[in-house]
Amino acid sequence: MSNNQPLPATVKHLIVGAGFAGLCAAIKLQEDGETDFLVVEKGSDVGGTWRDNTYPGAACDVPSQLYSYSFAPNPDWSMSFSPQPEIHAYMRKIAERSGTLDRFRFDTALEHAAWDADAQRWVVDTSAGRVTAATLVVGAGGLSEPRLPDIDGIERFQGELFHSARWNHDVDLTGKRVAVIGTGASAIQIVPEVQKVAAHLDVYQRTAPYVLPRNDRKYGTLEKAALRRVPGLQKAYRTAIYWAREGYVPGFTLQPKLAWPAKKMALGNLAKAVEDPELRRRLTPTFEIGCKRILISNTYYPALASSNVDVVTDRIVRVTETGVVTQDGVERPIDVLIVATGFFTTELPITEHLTGRTGRTLAETWQETGMAAYKGTTIPEFPNLFMLVGPNTGLGHSSMVFVIEAQVQYVREAIRAMNTNRYAAVEPTPEATQEWNADLQRRMKRTVWSTGGCSSWYLDDHGRNTILWPRTTFAFRGLLSSFDAAAYDVQAPVIADSPTREEVAR
Repeated sequence: MSNNQPLPATVKHLIVGAGFAGLCAAIKLQEDGETDFLVVEKGSDVGGTWRDNTYPGAACDVPSQLYSYSFAPNPDWSMSFSPQPEIHAYMRKIAERSGTLDRFRFDTALEHAAWDADAQRWVVDTSAGRVTAATLVVGAGGLSEPRLPDIDGIERFQGELFHSARWNHDVDLTGKRVAVIGTGASAIQIVPEVQKVAAHLDVYQRTAPYVLPRNDRKYGTLEKAALRRVPGLQKAYRTAIYWAREGYVPGFTLQPKLAWPAKKMALGNLAKAVEDPELRRRLTPTFEIGCKRILISNTYYPALASSNVDVVTDRIVRVTETGVVTQDGVERPIDVLIVATGFFTTELPITEHLTGRTGRTLAETWQETGMAAYKGTTIPEFPNLFMLVGPNTGLGHSSMVFVIEAQVQYVREAIRAMNTNRYAAVEPTPEATQEWNADLQRRMKRTVWSTGGCSSWYLDDHGRNTILWPRTTFAFRGLLSSFDAAAYDVQAPVIADSPTREEVAR
């Protein structure tokens, strides 16, 4: 997609990012009659994560009947867990149907945004020019900036090296010696595909994950026809999946022992696929299920048990020009190094480019306090800034699209309140924000993410879980269903053309 029109000098609403969050915000603002908006996207198309992650085997680990917009059901999914190309195609189709693409500017990166207190507007510099906006809606996402591992010598590697989220399709892995660093959600999809073609594959595992069977299936012609034509059937599918997923919440947030059926299923999945007792031991997690993200796959364990794969659990000490050296002193030669080491999630890069009311960037603010927002969406010192998929809005069990829709509803309610009451600026009070986050962290102490015996990317440098939501998703939706102006400092508009005393007297 492309749109080469120049940027307008000013808009009412500026949306950053064209993934699920930014696209949802654009569609819903238009529904409300808020047509004076612009979406800037650094990539060349809509899709966000589902545009960028094109590695072999990329697919969603939440059933697509739920991992899609509630207002835009898709009866044409080919299977219950849809692959990346289908999800990206779905997003393009919804964008085209929405009638909003004329206000999208692709290949346009946000470079800096600063709040102008005098004008009560955001002044935003982009790679395509400057634009000012009354509100700034950030939908940049938490899984957008790949994190490379900090390994001595990695920059000297002479073979092919790339991150899973920036897959190099020009590299043919057939017959090559390949190493994959990481055993997270991307790696378990990549490993079985690489194992099929590589001469040899080394998988470097720091921590063994729990892997549940992937209960995937293709939709037949008759089923797809029924989903398209039978009223309420697709909604029934979505509802059933939603409540099945919510069933994980008590085991995550109240009592980890309640998750024992899932743990039993994961260990059974391992035992079925891996006969070698030593390999099975290395692949058995040593923490409570749910402490780290639960993964799903039918092919990961069989791939690891294949004759051309070695699972390496010794710590990597350095990378040489031709291989990887582990703590035991062994150097394993490779041709290609694939790093599936995740993203910047607790230090979001976009925060370095947002300057608030006091002149501090959001990165500087959060460096002192850790990531924190009011209702995961608004932040003190940053008036009229709405962050989608903000702090403590992530999920370990269900669809982030559900959370995004709840947050967009909150933004809509905030804008309606601003219009009705003529608020020029809204900014959450420090007291409301502190109370919200103190409650979150109190709840977090009893969750499996705090008590399950693991370290994970959910935790920041302060040891706090600033990523996940420690309650049900319907509780989140309820708490964001209306705009609570009492929790905000609100400002009246600056009236630049106020009459003089002499004009009033006349």
